[in-house]
Amino acid sequence: MKTSSLVSTAAVVGVSALLLAGCATGDGGGGENTGDATASRACVILPDAASSPRWENNDRPYLQEGLEAAGFETDIQNAQGDVNKYATIADQQLSQGCGVMLLVDYNGAGAAVAEKAKAEGIPVIAYDRPIAGADYYVSFDNAEVGRLEGQSILDGLAAAGKDPATAIVVYMGGDPADGNAKMFHDGAVEVMEAAGIKPAAEPPGVWDGEKTATNFEQALTGLGGKVDAVWVANDTNAAGVITILDKNGLVVPVSGQDASIAGLQNVLLGKQTATVYKPIKLEADAAVELAIALLGGETPTADQELEDGTPYVAVTPQLVGPEEVVDVVDAGDADPAELCQGEVQAKCAEFGIE
Repeated sequence: MKTSSLVSTAAVVGVSALLLAGCATGDGGGGENTGDATASRACVILPDAASSPRWENNDRPYLQEGLEAAGFETDIQNAQGDVNKYATIADQQLSQGCGVMLLVDYNGAGAAVAEKAKAEGIPVIAYDRPIAGADYYVSFDNAEVGRLEGQSILDGLAAAGKDPATAIVVYMGGDPADGNAKMFHDGAVEVMEAAGIKPAAEPPGVWDGEKTATNFEQALTGLGGKVDAVWVANDTNAAGVITILDKNGLVVPVSGQDASIAGLQNVLLGKQTATVYKPIKLEADAAVELAIALLGGETPTADQELEDGTPYVAVTPQLVGPEEVVDVVDAGDADPAELCQGEVQAKCAEFGIE
């Protein structure tokens, strides 16, 4: 088996230094490629299109372009938020043969697929969300995402002249079935509670803007309509929270992540303090590098690992406030024509977005 040494060249735009150094023995838990046609085939399962627009708009084309540019066949499908469809897609892909599987987990469905793939000697990359039994994990530094979100809440409270130790802060997390949700939460808590924040309310976490809006409205009612800040795990959920704040005539610090169009618009309008920008191409490129090495029969290792020992390739996120939105546009991850609509037009002009 060949060895692999991959060093990311994207550090200048926020990727943490990645060192993938191969070893001469072992199979990384995934077995060695057989050299037949299926060994050059990359099978990818995306989770849905509802929790974030990124999966179809960004991840799919970046992964497909990277793998195909390297000469590999790709089979990329979306489970559309259905665990049964996720399993069916996996069975179809495995029956046709895969040299590597790159899976974004959905409600734990990835674990059973990883087990099946590994039983057939196929290495598994958990992409963006951890999966029990995967050989590798490629994602952003999720604890750092949470820390940046927590810092944005502290920055917003400071700008409003509020003492964190006495502030009324509501926590609106993501779905606990997603392993990343805990990392986002724990990173945010590390920063916020070190500054004296104690959650005034913490409804059950979900990845659903409408359900988040309902949960937040109930929490706000329970607090007598008073809130000083809302830690929210992503932009889609933040948009739900903001609809309730708007309804009640409130403007308070709100966090988020993904640098979605809606999130960036809310940041420009001052309704969301900041969003954590995760340059998706950098994550996809790291996954493509790893997949190519595995398809080539190499056994890479990463410079970080999860608590269960899974090698972890971590990409560095960035905090984006109003002044940094232009950076997302310049990177090609937000279309200014789509972003700068309606009342946002004036803000785009103010912050130099064309």
